[in-house]
Amino acid sequence: MNYPSKFIENAVEEIAKLPGIGKKSALRMALHLLKRDEKQTLQLAEALTIMRTKTQFCTQCHNISDHEICAICSNLKRDKSVICIVEDTRDVLAIENTSQYRGLYHVLGGIISPLEGIGPGDLKIESLLNRITGKKGTEEEIKEVILGLSPTMEGDTTAFYLTKRLKALDVKITTIARGIPIGGDLEYADEITLGRSIVSRIVYE
Repeated sequence: MNYPSKFIENAVEEIAKLPGIGKKSALRMALHLLKRDEKQTLQLAEALTIMRTKTQFCTQCHNISDHEICAICSNLKRDKSVICIVEDTRDVLAIENTSQYRGLYHVLGGIISPLEGIGPGDLKIESLLNRITGKKGTEEEIKEVILGLSPTMEGDTTAFYLTKRLKALDVKITTIARGIPIGGDLEYADEITLGRSIVSRIVYE
């Protein structure tokens, strides 16, 4: 692709490095930014720079935060006896958007995936165990750990590993229910989901 300007080409190359963005889409974005008011484009550049240089990770749960302790961990109204283990910040956002959970989180920063060379030592597992043992005997003792991991082979492998490590800590271990989505038809559900829905059935009220 021929570009009218080396500056445009450099911008396109950088934008195209973002996930799901091809060269054509990157070019449209670059040209759009060029046509916008200069102040707006500079505000975007400044926002991205601040995000990259000032964003922190909570020292307790490892979620993205503006401060050393994130807003969820520092919220006195949260149930500090329950921790939901998730893969990354996107999962925290997804669960928070349901407005159904009031406990705390622990972000692993990934899941066990031998094919990608990711093992238990690459995840925030030891800090989770230390977090649980450190609260023993206090008012903030952890009584339940929820495995909020995706139902994939890697997610199940991670959940299995965590269960083995957590059993020695005398905490209740639960997992998010897996089943048919509301509005879904049984005939279109895959066998694994349908099977788990039947096995994990609950009392009808």
